[in-house]
Amino acid sequence: MSDMSDLTGQLLIAMPDIGDPRFERSVILVCEHSKDGTMGLILNKPSDEISFAELTEQLNLGASERAHQVHFGGPVEMGRGFVLHSGEYVSGLSSHLVLEDVRLSASLDVLEDMAQDTGPARALLMLGYTGWGVGQLESEILANGWLSGPADAEFVFSGGGEQMWSAALKRLGIDPLLLSAAAGHA
Repeated sequence: MSDMSDLTGQLLIAMPDIGDPRFERSVILVCEHSKDGTMGLILNKPSDEISFAELTEQLNLGASERAHQVHFGGPVEMGRGFVLHSGEYVSGLSSHLVLEDVRLSASLDVLEDMAQDTGPARALLMLGYTGWGVGQLESEILANGWLSGPADAEFVFSGGGEQMWSAALKRLGIDPLLLSAAAGHA
């Protein structure tokens, strides 16, 4: 397990007995971990609630030629949008470096640029986020709710989906088939 003093830029991988269906098989990128709490985005839960075209239309941003997948970033403030994107693009209004070549923007200008096809080369659009109060995430990790491990841009932008959870575990040298909800409770 990595150092819990700062989990920013780390992956959180849900254990099989996480106990909350919203986080089942989730892979979360921790975007900020500080003395005030933790904020992250679920990387592997595409949303079928709304399309990028519908979103840009609702926000009057025009129609985009590119079809970006909208993701469920987490259960907090699900009407709020976040974009994880490649580092070559820096939002003029709000851009935060999460890890090498991965930035987080939460302002409308990045969506405007994405709609006009002048945005980042790689991007994940998220609605909502995950959040933990002070010490809450550390307690959940110690209670075996999450595994943590290193992240990199290639993995973050690898496409997510169903396979990402297994791939994240394999990166830690763990065979997902050997994990069960009863592991460690013999």
